[in-house]
This record gives sequence, structure tokens and C-alpha cells, in this order.
Amino acid sequence: MSATVPFGVGRLDRDAIFYVAGHRGLVGSAIWRHLGSQGFTNLVGRTSAELDLKDRDAVFSYLAEAKPRYLVLAAAKVGGILANDTYPVDFLSDNLRIQVNVMDAAVEAGVERLLFLGSSCIYPRLAPQPIKEEYLLTGRLEPTNDAYAIAKIAGILQVQAVRRQYGLPWISAMPTNLYGPGDNFSSMDSHVLPALIRRYDEAVRSGATSVTNWGTGAPRREFLHVEDMAAACLHLLEHYDGPDQVNVGTGSDVTIKEIALIVADAVGFAGETDWDTTKPDGTPQKLLDVSKLAQAGWTSQIGLQEGLRSTVEWYRQHAGSIRQ
Repeated sequence: MSATVPFGVGRLDRDAIFYVAGHRGLVGSAIWRHLGSQGFTNLVGRTSAELDLKDRDAVFSYLAEAKPRYLVLAAAKVGGILANDTYPVDFLSDNLRIQVNVMDAAVEAGVERLLFLGSSCIYPRLAPQPIKEEYLLTGRLEPTNDAYAIAKIAGILQVQAVRRQYGLPWISAMPTNLYGPGDNFSSMDSHVLPALIRRYDEAVRSGATSVTNWGTGAPRREFLHVEDMAAACLHLLEHYDGPDQVNVGTGSDVTIKEIALIVADAVGFAGETDWDTTKPDGTPQKLLDVSKLAQAGWTSQIGLQEGLRSTVEWYRQHAGSIRQ
């Protein structure tokens, strides 16, 4: 594809073909729902069984056939501290292949507007707080998830390279810790918040008098409801055009101990909480500076306690069918 004049930003065509890669995942499914609620009539997606995004030829064939005008790349291999630390090769290799295949095929297919979703783990482990976008590549990464972080950094650089080489207004968004309907509640590879929901809910159902969590509980984390994330993605697609990744979060954080208490209250657990300090804490703090997002005209709407209670309710309603 030869270099082109940038398409620019503005209201997206609600009738255009819009491909959501990873539309069954936590973020992708929320984006799919939000786009539908905002009038998009031509959403397309494929499950991993229908289209293996690690298969380069299959990805090129699909995008050449589907011809989407817009694309959100929400597909990724994700997991918590244990999974990232245990399977770094998988997290690096799978995510690099997914990103390169989808973005290369998107260029070939003439995708006009693409949003790449990364993660706040791209920033240095000891980055100044709150974390500004400019802190990328200024220090060492958190070792327990550095492979995943490197893959996501590569995705950001590929978006920037496409902008330089082809003039396409592609963008990247870096969410903080996400939670909500459709999350992964697996005991092996879930993130901290769904892991806490499952652990405390199981304690309630079993009548346990105590729950043991990993680490010291001292690290601070920022949490954003996935429905807020979905709304932010569409807003950025319609209002932001720049090479730098955009942080997406709430701008406030809590300690893991504090979030554990909120979860315990949400599920109705009244017992004791213990902490296994032999297990890793991960990054001491990850609070995103969301000034760039605010300048683009968007702020989060769903409060943590409200979002957690609705997530617990969803988890209990779908306990028989969600990832365990």
C-alpha cells in the first residue's frame, strides 16, 4: 500500500463494516455491545475457533474478504501474575504474532481507522506516579510480566510505524486494570480483581471463616469498568488522532488490601483475610495519568463500588458458564 493522505477523525459511519478482533473477550465483548448500542449496524467478528489470529495466511484471507473500514484490535493472550511469570514465551510469541498478522493484513485490506489495545504494564516498574504516556521506554519493566509488556510495546511501535509510512490515522489506547462482565475468573490465569471475587464468593458458599490472598496487599492499583473502557475506545476513535498511546483509566487508585475489603463486602464475606507474603506483589503502584484522555473530552463514569457490585451479580448469574 502506498502512502496516503490521512483520513482524519470525526464521527464514524454507523453503517460501515467494523471488525472487532477478540469480540468474545472481556474488552472485545464490551466494545461490541457498546458499538451496537451506538448504532453500528455492520459489526463483524470471528471466534478463535473460526479464525486463528496466529495464522498469518488465514488472517490476510479473512480481512481481504471482510474489507472492514474500522478495526479494534482487542484480541490478546492475557493472564495474571502467575500465568505471565510461568509462560513468558507464550505471552510474547502469541501476542506478537496476533498483532503483526492483524495489523499487516489491515494495511493490505485498506482499514481506515484502527485502535490497538495495550496495557498499563508497558510502563517501567518504578515509573513516577501518576504514569504519563511519555514514560514509555524510560526504565526496566516489571519482571513478572515483561514478556507480555514487550509484545504490547511492539504493538504501539507498529501503529506509529503505520502512521509514518502510510499516513493512516491509527491509534493506541493503554487501559488500566479492567474488570466487569465477561471477565476471566480462572484460578490459574485470572487478574487480581476477578480472582478476588471468585475467592471470596467461594468462601461465602463454603462457609469458610478466612481467605488468604497473595502478597502483602500494599501495592496500589487502578481499576476501570470494562463498559467505561468500551465507551472510551469509541470516543478516541472519533476524537483523537496522534502517534502517542493514550492512557485510559480513572485517575485514582486503591491498595490491594482496600480492594479486597470492597470485594468481601460486595459478596457478603464477614470472615478474616490473611496475606501470603511469600508470594509476589508485582509492581508497587500503577496509576495512570489520564490528562491526555481528559483533553480528548472523556472521563470515566462508573464508580468502583457500583461496578464491583454489578460484576459480582453478573458472576453469580453466570457461574455455571464462565471461564473457571
